[in-house]
Amino acid sequence: MITQNKETQAQITPETAVSMLAEGNKRFLARTAEDRDLLQQVELTAGGQAPFAVVLSCIDSRVPAEMVFDQGIGDIFSARIAGNFVNEDLLGSMEFATKLAGSKLVLVLGHSACGAVKGACDGAELGHLTGMLGKIQPAVDAVPEPADAASRTSANGDFVQAVVEKNVELTVQAIRDQSEVMRDLETAGDIAIRGAVYDVASGKVTFCD
Repeated sequence: MITQNKETQAQITPETAVSMLAEGNKRFLARTAEDRDLLQQVELTAGGQAPFAVVLSCIDSRVPAEMVFDQGIGDIFSARIAGNFVNEDLLGSMEFATKLAGSKLVLVLGHSACGAVKGACDGAELGHLTGMLGKIQPAVDAVPEPADAASRTSANGDFVQAVVEKNVELTVQAIRDQSEVMRDLETAGDIAIRGAVYDVASGKVTFCD
C-alpha cells in the first residue's frame, strides 16, 4: 500500500477521494484491511504530509476514522469533537488541510447512537458540556417528528438517528456558509464537502447524497 505524498495526492480528484474512503470501509467490513508497515509510513512521512481527505468525526471511541476507512499514517487528517459540529478553530484546521495541505475531500462523519446527540435531545446540562450540546440543538429543532415532546428524547432511537443525520447535513452546510475558503475551493471543483453516517452496530459507513 502506498504512502500518500504530493505526487500521489495531486492525482486524486474529490470524487476519487470519496471512493477511496468508501472502498476502505468495504475492506474494513470484509476484514481485508491493507497490509501496511506503519513504522515505514512514519519514516516516509517524517519530512512532510499530503493527506487526501480531512474527516470531521465525533470523539466516540467506537468511531476511529483511520480504522473504519482502513487508512494508514499520512492518509487523512482526523478532526474530532463530540457531536462532529464545526466551530472557528475546526474551520481553520480544515482550511489548512484543504487550501494549504491539498486535501481533496472534507467529510463530516456522524454516527448512530451518538452520546452528544442524545444529550442534546434530552437537554443535558453539565459544566462546559451544556454550551457544547447547544451547538447540536439546531439539528434537534430541525427534526419535526415526532411532535410529542415525550417522544423527542434519547429513549427514541429513531428520533436520535434522525437528529444524527440532520446534524451531519447542517454541519456540511455550515462549512459552506462559514468558510469562504472551502466554499470557493468546492465551487472551483478542487474539493468536495460531503457527509456520512457510521453505524456503530455494523461498522458500515453510509455516504449522504
